Amino acid sequence: MSRRKSAALALPAAAAVLVMVASPAAAQPTTPVPQPANPSAPPPSAPIGPQPLGHAIGDAGTGLAIVRLLPNSTPTKTIIPGAEDKLPKQAAAEMGFGLASAQANSEAYLSFEKAIAQSAPGGFAFQGVSPQAPGALSQTAPPNNTQPKSAGLNLPASPLDTLVKAGLLNGQVQAHWSDTLGPCVDTIADASTELASLSALNAIPTLPGGTDLTGVFDAPNLDANADKAIIEGIKGLAGPLSTLGGVLGGQGAKTTGGKGSLLSLPNTLSARSVVKLVDIPGSKNKAVQSTSTLQVAAVKLLAGTPYEVSINVVSQPTLQVTSTGDEKTSTVKYTAPVLEVVQGGKSLGKLDAANPKMDLPIGIPLPGAPSIPGADKLPIIGGLLGNGAGAQEAIAGGLQKLDLGVIRLSVANLTQKGENATQPFKGYQLGATARMLDLQVLPTDALGLPNLPSALAQVSLGEQVARAFAPTGGVVCGTATPTQPPAPAPQGKQTPPLAYTSAAYQSVPMFWSGTAMLLVGVVLVAALPRRPRVAQVKITPDRHTD
Repeated sequence: MSRRKSAALALPAAAAVLVMVASPAAAQPTTPVPQPANPSAPPPSAPIGPQPLGHAIGDAGTGLAIVRLLPNSTPTKTIIPGAEDKLPKQAAAEMGFGLASAQANSEAYLSFEKAIAQSAPGGFAFQGVSPQAPGALSQTAPPNNTQPKSAGLNLPASPLDTLVKAGLLNGQVQAHWSDTLGPCVDTIADASTELASLSALNAIPTLPGGTDLTGVFDAPNLDANADKAIIEGIKGLAGPLSTLGGVLGGQGAKTTGGKGSLLSLPNTLSARSVVKLVDIPGSKNKAVQSTSTLQVAAVKLLAGTPYEVSINVVSQPTLQVTSTGDEKTSTVKYTAPVLEVVQGGKSLGKLDAANPKMDLPIGIPLPGAPSIPGADKLPIIGGLLGNGAGAQEAIAGGLQKLDLGVIRLSVANLTQKGENATQPFKGYQLGATARMLDLQVLPTDALGLPNLPSALAQVSLGEQVARAFAPTGGVVCGTATPTQPPAPAPQGKQTPPLAYTSAAYQSVPMFWSGTAMLLVGVVLVAALPRRPRVAQVKITPDRHTD
């Protein structure tokens, strides 16, 4: 039974962090209440036994890493005519790693969906369609679970395996629910996922895989001579643009320690999602609180190359949403991350809420520039050449370069939304999403390739979602015993006996009466003792003959 539950819930666990937005908390991926085929049919029977009074809905989701190819390039599919043009576009392909989700829903139709804690190795979607991802670890309640469940996780196979490599994953989940108090337990759902290491984007498949772009390259702001100079410059690189001129390992390349990848996380990172009830000051009722936390030590870009960039996580991000049922007292608390960016032993600055973006240009040296040993066949990334020397000094010495792309880093992307609701109960629902770090590879106007999207690739680290929905006045903790309905009162007069219209009405009771008397006679005869027979001797008087 537990295996069947895990398989049935693997898809919501993998897809939740990929597609969750700050929408109403009531829209959770639980089984909908089935409607009767006949609208005039009576409602389902009332519950039997003590029932909890508390109503609470909340969920939290955390993804360690989300890789998106061609973001905002695929229309969102919908069954509503004309709605595709109004909805934001999705990525052509996306894959998440290290997903942890916790859910609480007192209104769930199936009993085991009231509390769900899940830890999934990953989930993936192609053009907005998310197939089922096996290998998820889940625990549901009721019945209540006194001990958490933990196990190692295996990543599902996908077409993105040549671009992404992940280390060992471990998950731990625990779900609580009381048969009498419902959500009024210590912690309703708690899920965590740990990932040993991760490396992503060994190549950028949206860029050309060859070095000769003759007849293809045509920058709109450059003349024909400039286009020819850029084409010759790309030919001189050690690799195609899909590997950033030979810096990345390429599709299918085996990476060690993140070398050959655009982004890598060499140390253990973990995600945790928790949903629970907390006290409301000055009230005996409770508030619904959903929390998403992330633990990351450091992030590296282009590890093992002269361009290596270290991003040290100074402050860990935490997203917490609390709903008291009242808009005035419900809150969203977000601890924005603080990241320090270092390249070549020099600090390039800090990424925080005040400075949320930083660009690292990707350029190529143009023909005719002074030859620099060790850097003539490699691009210029950030402020360094291929030999590790500073780019500013070489430019001052006559080096000419052209930026074809940008690696953009951004943090503290927090969005939130709240609204009053009346279904499935009257209250206030609040939701928020955030990302610790977004890495985007963006083309510039000088990259004259046809049909390029606004972003070539995107990796999101620490994608967090938290939503909470509490009834007006807070969650009531208590138990109600349903009352039994009274017996129906008699309607009108009692129906009089029917008139005798045939002798059959008397023959039937006479038949059964005779049968009963016969059985009684048989029993009496069988029960009475039998008298012994006495032998009779006939005495004949003697006859004397004279």
